[in-house]
Amino acid sequence: MNAADIMTPDVIVARPETPLMELVDLMLANRISGVPVVENGILVGIVSEGDLLRRAETGTEKRRSQLLELVSSTAANAADYVRTHGRRTREIMTTDVIAVTPETPMAEIADILETRRIKRVPVVRDGKLLGIVTRANLLRALASRLHAEAVTVAADDRTIRGALLEEFRHHKWASQVAQFDVTVRDGVVHLWGIVRGEDHRQAMLVAAENTQGVKSVADHLEDGTMIALQMPAL
Repeated sequence: MNAADIMTPDVIVARPETPLMELVDLMLANRISGVPVVENGILVGIVSEGDLLRRAETGTEKRRSQLLELVSSTAANAADYVRTHGRRTREIMTTDVIAVTPETPMAEIADILETRRIKRVPVVRDGKLLGIVTRANLLRALASRLHAEAVTVAADDRTIRGALLEEFRHHKWASQVAQFDVTVRDGVVHLWGIVRGEDHRQAMLVAAENTQGVKSVADHLEDGTMIALQMPAL
C-alpha cells in the first residue's frame, strides 16, 4: 500500500496568520498533536506539540547559559525568541517540512516516522496538501490486514506444511535447528527439533502462527543450550 491508500484526506489546517490561541484551541478541540500550515492551498509549514513546549507564557523557554549566549549568533538567539514569544502561527511553525507523495510506499513512510522521530507526515503533490499520514493510519492499515487474514479460507495440511517449510528455507536461523521436523494435522502445526536458545524457538513459533490456514501450534522444540548444561561432566 502507498500513502494514497492510508492517508487522511480531510486535513485540519491552520493559516500563517492564525493566532496562537486559535491554533492551540484547534489542536485541543480536535485532539490532534500537529497541524499543517497552508497558504493558498500550498503547504508552507507545520506546527506540532514540540513547537509549543517551550513558551514564555509557561516559563518553559530554554535558558541559555552565559557561555552559550557568547558563542551563539545573535540571529539564532533572535530566532529562538520569536519561536518562544511569537503569537502567530507563521512565527512558530517549522518550515522545513518532511513530506511524501501519494505514491510513497507505506514501508518508506514507516521508516521516515521512525528515523525522524515524528508522528505525522503530510502528503503533497507540487506543493499542494492532499492529506496526512500519522502513526494511527499505519496502525489502522495493520488492523485491516490482520482482520483480512483472519477470514481467509483454511488451507489443507499438506499446503500448510509446504508453505511453512518454504518460509523456513528463507531464514538462516531455521537451518540451525537440529533434528528438525514439521507435521500438520487438521490445521495444527507440530514443531520438532533442537533450537539454539529461546530467540530461535520464538522465531519458529511466529513463523508457524503466521502461516495461512494454521489453527494452532504445538511446541515440541527443545532448547539445545539447556540440554548441554544438563549433560553430566565426563
